Amino acid sequence: MTAHRFQDSARYWRTPLLPGADLVTAEYRDHEFAPHWHDAYTIPVITAGAEGYRYRGSNYVAETGGVPIINPGELHTGSKAIEAGWRYRVMYAPVNFIHELAGEIAGKPQPLPWFEAGVIRDADLARRLAHAHRLLEAGDDPLAAEAAMLDALSTLLARYAQSQSTPTRVAIDDTRVAIMKERLTGDLTAPVTLADIAEAAGLSPFHAARLFAQAAGMPPHAWRNQVRLQRALGPLRSGVPVTEVAAASGFTDQSHFTRHFRRMFGVPPGRWQGA
Repeated sequence: MTAHRFQDSARYWRTPLLPGADLVTAEYRDHEFAPHWHDAYTIPVITAGAEGYRYRGSNYVAETGGVPIINPGELHTGSKAIEAGWRYRVMYAPVNFIHELAGEIAGKPQPLPWFEAGVIRDADLARRLAHAHRLLEAGDDPLAAEAAMLDALSTLLARYAQSQSTPTRVAIDDTRVAIMKERLTGDLTAPVTLADIAEAAGLSPFHAARLFAQAAGMPPHAWRNQVRLQRALGPLRSGVPVTEVAAASGFTDQSHFTRHFRRMFGVPPGRWQGA
């Protein structure tokens, strides 16, 4: 009997029950996600197959039933861990929603929830997350869907959320990296050279490139493109034409924008916007 092989297919969608969130129902076999981050909590549940990903300097495999949480702003990849590929359901839950829910659970304000690296293997949690996701996607019983969503997310928080450790000091290198990031994002449509950000940070181009890559996990040009993609989501949601978003985000043309967008989200921007 031949094992089922998944195809590269993704459906992005949204629901008023989780404002500001993006949700995806997808399966992948050949697509590989380049290193990227999301401004939201990435909350997936693997429903079939297995996904491999690199996160915080280590490689992980999330099998069927696994919940590989990614914290906001943290660099990660994604690709098949077995020949067949994988299928999953994902909630990209806004930071403010998760933060407020954590406070409601505790009955008082809480620090920003944070999750340890690695795959959560909890069959009950996986079932709750998949059930909530299916009800949200069906959209025919909002009351049941919202209850299931709050049940799943509160279970995740109650069982696995921690507080992020606070750095004891701000190193001079952190300040220099922040200066370089500010220079890179001040005007995303303006050309910026390595010499420009090096000069702003008081470093040589060689040392600037090395320090930035060590701190950000990717070279300056790749990091800048990630920021461009994140900032493009708002206008796309608002219905701004893809060509205009591409130009306003600083990409040389629509094909350049589409290529980078697809590597991060698994679908071209027009399809993502259509959700």
